[in-house]
Amino acid sequence: MAEKLPSQAWKKERTSKSLPEVFSSINIPKDAGFWKKLMAFAGPGLMIAVGYMDPGNWATDIAGGAQFGYTLLSVILISNLFAMILQHLSLKLGIVAERDLAQACRDHFNPTTNFILWVFCEIAIAACDLAEVLGSAIALNLLFGIPLTWGVVITVVDVFLILFLQAKGFRIIESIVAGLIFIILGCFAYEIILSRPDIFPILSGLVPQKEVITNPSMLYIAIGILGATVMPHNLYLHSSIVQTRNYERNREGKKEAIKFATIDSTVALLLAFFINAAILIVAAATFHTSGNTDVADIHDAHEMLTPLLGTTFASIFFAVALLASGQNSTLTGTLAGQIVMEGFLNIRLKPWLRRLITRLIAVIPALIVTIIYGEQGTTDLLVLSQVILSMQLSFAVVPLVMFTGSKLKMGEFVNRPWLKITVWIISAIIIILNAYLLYQTFFMA
Repeated sequence: MAEKLPSQAWKKERTSKSLPEVFSSINIPKDAGFWKKLMAFAGPGLMIAVGYMDPGNWATDIAGGAQFGYTLLSVILISNLFAMILQHLSLKLGIVAERDLAQACRDHFNPTTNFILWVFCEIAIAACDLAEVLGSAIALNLLFGIPLTWGVVITVVDVFLILFLQAKGFRIIESIVAGLIFIILGCFAYEIILSRPDIFPILSGLVPQKEVITNPSMLYIAIGILGATVMPHNLYLHSSIVQTRNYERNREGKKEAIKFATIDSTVALLLAFFINAAILIVAAATFHTSGNTDVADIHDAHEMLTPLLGTTFASIFFAVALLASGQNSTLTGTLAGQIVMEGFLNIRLKPWLRRLITRLIAVIPALIVTIIYGEQGTTDLLVLSQVILSMQLSFAVVPLVMFTGSKLKMGEFVNRPWLKITVWIISAIIIILNAYLLYQTFFMA
């Protein structure tokens, strides 16, 4: 008797395809060479990388660089290594099991557990969308002087933009995301050239220091960087969008798809590392070295770049990168919302309605806070959104590690023993550090 494929070892009742409108829609050339195939698989990695450089990351990176110089670069590096491993598990689940993480949870857990996981995930996506809304609104305010309240309202238009783009094909969305990422990269390359950081302190900052653990203030920001770097919704998103490729759904096809998708993901996350590191390096070289160690938010950083670096382009490029970051995160966040609702509940709403609901959940609290509290309120709300994301992270990581470590569900593609041990250690670190972050936030504030 032929051995069952892993995808047949799940529940017999088949869930509908993940993102059915674009499922298997991008052709993979069969007899092409390595580079041509890699280019065909490239795209999902960049969409995932967006979540690792969204506006929520900016505040923690700026605060870390301003207060402690280059010391926390090692935390960004370690967080990115964690992200690379977890995203590898996510893409492997999607390719091998032919399910996204939300569908896999629906297959495995009872309805009550699934409902709780869905609620947590929706809260996390709303929190992530909140950071995107606020980031875009702050960028519009910095660039064009548009009041924050109107900036928040303008972001609702993104919903219809995404709908229009997805109708044109998934490759269009991937291309726009890639273009915006390279705009961010270019802006920060310019900022680094202007700020002229010292090379040797940067290199020493990549080596973990004991004081990251022993200094409570440094530890708090370090955990914030971890929480803002590893994004729960990315694990759901990646397991879905790798299935947009029309690879052979057999053993050899899946093996090849995992190889190319992992290269795509790892290279894209290296780009995300450089961007996150660049934000911290610019903050360290500009603020920390000039004694402005209390710079902790986006507004302060924007205002002080011009006088400290001697050109208005420094502040303009900073705001352009922030706007590109906010717009990029919008594209991926709304897709994650669709995947989560359809995967956990098997409910299909019209795309425009699903995205409008997601965006309004974020826009309403952002509007209330900007009207009542103004600029300071948006900064606090941005920090709160990252705390909420940290709370949800464990609920996405643990099921992912469980499923990819199951021989029954993954067959020969199950995690190797060394990988099983590694990912459970990563999960434990994430759970412990996030628990500490929550304790600090709610009981030590």
